[in-house]
Amino acid sequence: MDEFVVSARKYRPQVFASVVGQSSITTTLKNSIVRKHLAHAYLFCGPRGVGKTTCARIFAKTINCTNPTPELEACNHCESCLSFNEGRSYSIHELDAASNNSVEDIRQLIEQVRIPPQVGQYSVYIIDEVHMLSTTAFNAFLKTLEEPPLHAVFILATTEKHKIIPTILSRCQIYDFSRIRTEDTVEYLKMIAQSEGVTTEDAALHIIAQKADGAMRDALSIFDQVVSFCGNELTYAKVIENLNVLDYEYYFKLTSAFLKCSYTEALLIFNEILSKGFEGQHFIAGLCSHFRDLLVCKDAQTVSLLEASDSIKAMYREQAVSCDAYFLFEALSLANRCDVGYKASGNPRLHVELCLLQISYLCAEKKKPDVAQSPVAAAAPTAAASAAAVSPAPATVQSPANPPIAHKPAAEPPKTVQIKSAMSSMPEKTPPPAATPSAAEKPVDTAQDFTDKQLQEVCQQYALALPEQKARVKNAVLSAAKTIRDDRHTISMKLDNDIILRDVGQEKETLVYYLRQRLHNAQVEVELQVEEAPAKSAKPYGNENCYKFMVEQNPLLASLKQKLDLDYD
Repeated sequence: MDEFVVSARKYRPQVFASVVGQSSITTTLKNSIVRKHLAHAYLFCGPRGVGKTTCARIFAKTINCTNPTPELEACNHCESCLSFNEGRSYSIHELDAASNNSVEDIRQLIEQVRIPPQVGQYSVYIIDEVHMLSTTAFNAFLKTLEEPPLHAVFILATTEKHKIIPTILSRCQIYDFSRIRTEDTVEYLKMIAQSEGVTTEDAALHIIAQKADGAMRDALSIFDQVVSFCGNELTYAKVIENLNVLDYEYYFKLTSAFLKCSYTEALLIFNEILSKGFEGQHFIAGLCSHFRDLLVCKDAQTVSLLEASDSIKAMYREQAVSCDAYFLFEALSLANRCDVGYKASGNPRLHVELCLLQISYLCAEKKKPDVAQSPVAAAAPTAAASAAAVSPAPATVQSPANPPIAHKPAAEPPKTVQIKSAMSSMPEKTPPPAATPSAAEKPVDTAQDFTDKQLQEVCQQYALALPEQKARVKNAVLSAAKTIRDDRHTISMKLDNDIILRDVGQEKETLVYYLRQRLHNAQVEVELQVEEAPAKSAKPYGNENCYKFMVEQNPLLASLKQKLDLDYD
């Protein structure tokens, strides 16, 4: 039985020309070799599986190759290339910073750097996952990284560039690797499938490439997985079954249901998707992508943004014709909000179903009949004509076939209303029960004298009997200092403002009756008037005015100023 080697190792690029999706970086590295402008430190950073370590190995092998090809590629036949390919090279060293991240490990590396290469011109040190080094290890590495021996070249690789301290970054040439495009991944998978004798469908390879999300190593691992499941024939149906990917067909049927305003069909499709084991958030994320793909297919300039096989692209272009942009904008917004709030929802299924109902309503809202053309609106003129027949006939009678046009009445100019007149026109309030005369009480016909103390007590009793809604009246009556007895029978009440005057005035008749009954004096009268506030003196402004104001309060300040020869400041 032949030993199986995974595709990620078996088809790992050995020369710059076979590196996928990083042409700008490989061209720059080859040109630096041609011009002999080699730096002493490089930093390769980017997502996982895009070729950072692969390019570092190819670069290290190429600069030590003793017989490079005319295209400046490693020959793979010289002693340096053979020793590297067989894993016995003493000139190219690979270190894993994830497990060698201490200061002691860096010290051992510094001691090793002093030794010149046995074969080739350079000793190349490839340090993978360099962001895992501790801060003290980075600081110990600084001096060697800045001024290494002439034969030493460092290539640092990382997926998290932001974790590397700036002093390290400033000593390296930085190369940013990009995600590999779906089209490039598909083409590379086709080449591998031909080499392995596997027949494939373009749609199946696009699913693998999209699942890999720009990482070639992930794409090759998924390829090995689906080949183990499908055998030597990769079909779209088998690939989505093995990778648990929701079929495009569900989203196309769901969109058709939305356009028909059939929320029942949409709910049934969602139920079928759940019955197959797919999660609601996985479904709603795919729905967002579907609406996005339909949107980019609305314009010929953005069709290139759709990453799918030609057959799937044709389906998208066909359905995009029947979807207007407004529907796609709103549907995408609703689906995105559903995706964001999915985890916070207490009932995830209902959360998604509510989103589907809202999307279905988008088209239903557009299909509502216009008010002017609705049956109710059509019947309105006839009803108006019937009402006109019953009502007194005007000078000119309109025909029911030509109903009169209802003109909007002209807006009346705003009226100016004074506060005092508005308050005075308000209806009088009902007096409190405690102060209302009862049938048992008889009119007073005596004129007994009373003291100020008796007056204050009776006023207090009246105020306490008032409800909370008459707080201003209550406070005015309770203010004993403002309730002044002018003579034996007349009581003058000084009030703060016109509003309180209006409130107390509404209660005056009840108050007078109450006072006459409790004081046993039929001659009691109450006079209400607003107390004028004393004029406030102007506040002094400036040093000189302040000084004059202080002198008016204390004349001795003038003599003190003169004796001490003081100034205003």
